[in-house]
Amino acid sequence: MKLFSFPAFAIEKAIAKRMLTLMSPHKEWFAQRWAQKPYKKSFVENKAMPLVTLLAKGKTWDDETFNAEMLAWDVLFYDAEVEVLRPLIEGDGLLQLMQKNVPAERVQALLAKLESQRHS
Repeated sequence: MKLFSFPAFAIEKAIAKRMLTLMSPHKEWFAQRWAQKPYKKSFVENKAMPLVTLLAKGKTWDDETFNAEMLAWDVLFYDAEVEVLRPLIEGDGLLQLMQKNVPAERVQALLAKLESQRHS
């Protein structure tokens, strides 16, 4: 996937803000991992940035391209990660303008991906 050139620091800021409102045990689980540079880098590059790309470009991609990119985004999410990422899809805070005009079915597809691709 060709990632959207959205600044990583803005995503990290949105994630840090979201961490403040996480409930236990998700808050502790995520904060512990977020403090580790390799995890943080991996989370931003493999989970958050592709999500932002799908949101940003999902407004203009045709169905075939969107579906192919969704399929190519092959990651598994931990419960706490879902809690961190869901608000990005739902239009919370800093990235709110990006979600504007994303077709509802694509928002639902992204939410479904978070729910279905979980670590067991």
